[in-house]
Amino acid sequence: MKYRLLGRTGVWVSELSLGTMTFGGADHPVYSMIGALGQAEVDRVVGTALDAGINFIDTADAYADGESEQLLGQAIGKRRRDVVLATKLMAPVGPGPNDQGLSRLHVARALEDSLRRLGTDYIDLYQIHNYDRVTPIEETLGALDDAVRQGKVRYIGASNLAAWQMSKALGISARHNQAGFVANQIHYSLVSRDAERDLVPMAEDAGLSLTVWSPLASGFLSGKFTRDGVPDQDTRRARVGGDFVQFDLDKGYRIVDVLRTVAARHEVSPARVAIAWLLAQRAVTSVIIGARKLDQLADNIAAVDVALTEQDLAELDAVSAPPVAYPNWIQDAFAPSRIPAGSVV
Repeated sequence: MKYRLLGRTGVWVSELSLGTMTFGGADHPVYSMIGALGQAEVDRVVGTALDAGINFIDTADAYADGESEQLLGQAIGKRRRDVVLATKLMAPVGPGPNDQGLSRLHVARALEDSLRRLGTDYIDLYQIHNYDRVTPIEETLGALDDAVRQGKVRYIGASNLAAWQMSKALGISARHNQAGFVANQIHYSLVSRDAERDLVPMAEDAGLSLTVWSPLASGFLSGKFTRDGVPDQDTRRARVGGDFVQFDLDKGYRIVDVLRTVAARHEVSPARVAIAWLLAQRAVTSVIIGARKLDQLADNIAAVDVALTEQDLAELDAVSAPPVAYPNWIQDAFAPSRIPAGSVV
């Protein structure tokens, strides 16, 4: 396992991180279809990941109504110091009007609840799970800064924020000398490369870490699905009955065709290639992998050993390239004229 810096923190995290959405939820209407792993299974998954060198684990308070955090905390046990532990808040965790969001009230409550469920007195990376349209970001950042100053949180991050939202938050934190976001958790995959327009350049400019969720697009990039609509019924995508992430399905199948070709060239699974492609992208710090079965986890972990060639990357890039949006296309058109002929930047 290789390690990459978490933004500008000086903290090294594994280039693969363990996602825990499959933990718990056996009686939940949604999470029962995603994973529903019990404690014994969670113990094996976490132990396998840690033994493979993964030191970065991501969860959220809303996963399986908090059961994911509880099971994870039990599984980590005495190996807590071996883990850079990340969790998230914002999504509903109860029926009340204040059981969600990013108000100071909810941040304080959610943090204490997560600490209790995880069985720890600090969280390494505490992330807002989405953008709260009704709470001023200044209030949220103030509450998160308090948590850092209290020693309950080491670093703060965000998930699913637009580039302008992240940039605004960083500016506010800097102006008030508060702890600022060090990481942005985003969706990024061969079928969804929207992040390259603004999120990737913003992260590079600001020195942010980028962690990637759903690298296989809910299993679509595993190669187990075909155009004739006959899926592997044991996959998450088949059980849930659709795609949570949004992408062009026709283009997606063309991408999978190339993915299978590259995978055959390396004699590995398409899933390994899809993850290896992400690990080859600039600005990506860690790719979050999750699994219900140990063989799935082992296959995903093996992606770190896949060395894609220039030909592999060129073929995958060509079939998955997103259309260039405005103002990117006009800025790209003017950029070459800014550099004198023969000069090196």
